[in-house]
Amino acid sequence: MNKAAKTALITGATSGIGYELAKIHAATSGNLVLVARSEEKLKQISAEFQEKYGIACHIIVKDLQQTNAAQEVFAEVNSAKISVDYLINNAGFGINSPFAETDYEKITGMLDLDVRALTQLTHLFVNQMLERGNGKILNVASIAAFTPGAFMAVYCAAKAYVLSFSEAIRYETLNSGVTVTAVSPGPTQSNFMAVSSFDQSPMLKGKTLPSPVNVAQTAYKAMLKGKRNVIPGWGNKITVFALKLVPHDLGIKLAGDLMRK
Repeated sequence: MNKAAKTALITGATSGIGYELAKIHAATSGNLVLVARSEEKLKQISAEFQEKYGIACHIIVKDLQQTNAAQEVFAEVNSAKISVDYLINNAGFGINSPFAETDYEKITGMLDLDVRALTQLTHLFVNQMLERGNGKILNVASIAAFTPGAFMAVYCAAKAYVLSFSEAIRYETLNSGVTVTAVSPGPTQSNFMAVSSFDQSPMLKGKTLPSPVNVAQTAYKAMLKGKRNVIPGWGNKITVFALKLVPHDLGIKLAGDLMRK
């Protein structure tokens, strides 16, 4: 890898926001470590970026829901003698159904990916960043982090964790040369919508969602500036602001009504 270029490790990089973040970084001549489950897609993206942007791209085929996956990613990066400058924890999925009716294995899989893997990767790489005195971490939360969400109860709670965790460790690392940023997008065109069935909710059914390109651009700029938290899109900003103004019980009711399929 070009040692002069910044290297970004991005999880969930084969589609949606993760792919667009990888593309933005590659376009600035940054090297990449891409982590996802699909070897075929990773190889395609790696070949595309290397040919188009002339960057180095290391791929790691890994299911981050597995218990030892984060540690294995870290070990492979170290074995390849790659120094990660930017850690972008993007991988995640949600489930849109009543909690009591949801298969518990799917719930634990979601928590393993959205919470445990993100936390473990952050813990492993932040220590190296602190030793060097530089580095940037971007964690993908959601506007779902700002309210309890019936019918997506565990997902909303997981994203609330991501937001709270990110803001807390950002404070712990102030003036260290390491920054931590959370991005909280709203519904976006991605595979997430189909996997979660959230595109069938009253709020989204039949509507055209924002492109992941704009979300990725906003998130990447915020990460470079070391911002605490960024909410892409004025509509999403207004939604979060409104949630802070209405009574808590009403906020829960409104969110639940919107997420009910």
